[in-house]
Amino acid sequence: MSIPHKTRCHWPGERPHDIIYHDEEWGVPVHDDRKLFEFLLLDAFQAGLSWTTILKKRENFREAFDNFDAKKISEYGDEKIKDLLNDKGIIRNRLKIHSAISNAKLFLNIQKEFGSFDNYIWQFTEGETIVNIRKEMADIPVSTIESDAMSKDLKKRGFKFVGTTICYAFMQAAGMVNDHTVDCFRYLEVGK
Repeated sequence: MSIPHKTRCHWPGERPHDIIYHDEEWGVPVHDDRKLFEFLLLDAFQAGLSWTTILKKRENFREAFDNFDAKKISEYGDEKIKDLLNDKGIIRNRLKIHSAISNAKLFLNIQKEFGSFDNYIWQFTEGETIVNIRKEMADIPVSTIESDAMSKDLKKRGFKFVGTTICYAFMQAAGMVNDHTVDCFRYLEVGK
């Protein structure tokens, strides 16, 4: 696969999965509940691992977790859990699998309470993307007051694997923050 050379953030390196994700998704505002749940689930599985590992297994996760359908996931029973624990295409971590199921139930509760998960989650940035001015990757924090507030509220509601660092990674993925470095070709593009 040939990827055109452009000035971009340094974190994707030369890894094709990371470059495609960076160039097409990272930092783009997401308001679709299914996509938001996908990022919530994937970020929870990322805990303690690299995002590259998750991206390489993303399509396997999509298949294993019914295209990230929170309703279907919320109904998973013992047989499905056993299947997931034996699925070599995903991260086979019992706690993370169980948390995906319980988080799906809580996600559905939030949809009922707020009309959509989108309405709920974007309140942490007052419905707008926070546009940061980062000159280099070292300028990007691992958490912010917004991710702290998000983490605290999600935990209060019973969510698992939603520490402030994971919440900040979620915010970056969902375009709640624009953390592209200012020299990156995507910095201005995602802001449009």
